[in-house]
Amino acid sequence: MLRDGYNRTIRDLRVSLTDRCNFRCFYCLPHGEPAWAKKETLLTFEEIAKLADIFVSLGIEKLRLTGGEPLIRRDVPVLVQKLAALKPQLAEIALTTNGFDFVRHADALMDAGLDRVTFSLDSVRRDRFEEITGVDALERVVESIKYAKQIGLDPIKINAVIVRGRNDDEIVDLARFAREHGVAFRYIEYMPLDSGHGWDRSQVVSGREIRDAIDAEFPLVLKETSRGSGTSWRYVFADGSPGEIGIIAPVTEMFCGQCSRIRLTADGQIRTCLFSNREHDLRGVLRSGATDNEIADFIRSVVLEKEPRHFINDPAFSQPERTMSFIGG
Repeated sequence: MLRDGYNRTIRDLRVSLTDRCNFRCFYCLPHGEPAWAKKETLLTFEEIAKLADIFVSLGIEKLRLTGGEPLIRRDVPVLVQKLAALKPQLAEIALTTNGFDFVRHADALMDAGLDRVTFSLDSVRRDRFEEITGVDALERVVESIKYAKQIGLDPIKINAVIVRGRNDDEIVDLARFAREHGVAFRYIEYMPLDSGHGWDRSQVVSGREIRDAIDAEFPLVLKETSRGSGTSWRYVFADGSPGEIGIIAPVTEMFCGQCSRIRLTADGQIRTCLFSNREHDLRGVLRSGATDNEIADFIRSVVLEKEPRHFINDPAFSQPERTMSFIGG
């Protein structure tokens, strides 16, 4: 088992395939394109597969492909097929996408071995969606969600970042979408990960406020009494309607004590926490000609340095320089 210095077992690896994205969400890339990573610094699919093999040998059970927008990278099904060769020791391969181009790749991804998909959807109003993302693509994203369900990529999760004054008036509408489409809608508190460093605590809608707003319209029942190593409190609808609600509240209800995740950026840096200001150069170790055992030792040493918690609520908190698009969700 891969354990950190606080005896937390690390089971989940999130791998960013690219720092690029075709959306410009205000909470991530509000000022357009940053300085993208150079192509030669990005891990190749062969390198990702090799590292995944080593991570799995150390106890990683779930692997999520993220970005940026991962489907901007060419031939993602080829990578999924390489990763699927690590099953059954690797229990799950998942993908997080904005859904813009998912339908075109969906069948190939599933045939290659993709198990689950998570979409981002911050509004169900066309004008609001475009205002948030910079792209008029709501219908495309909804089509992707429907198609994923049609081909059996269940359970489907949908993430929405809730920001006061931007989309908090849609909390109930998003829950209604979950009921109508039989999907798990996960509400996420606004976090300081934007390129403009414009995060303001006053814009954070707390998990409790979100939960209460939904419960007032659609009464909720807690699905599980513990989050375990997960990030969300999960609820079902008391009237038995399909769908599920998840509340992810890293700012007001931190869950660091049970964290089981580490991240690998598109340019091969290990991040032990989403909000860390340190990165560990796994790409450099890999490309130096290190043996598998040496790479495994490096990974173990980095995991031992995983932070006890994030420091968002501390007065001295310093926002990471790299945005979510670089880090990988």
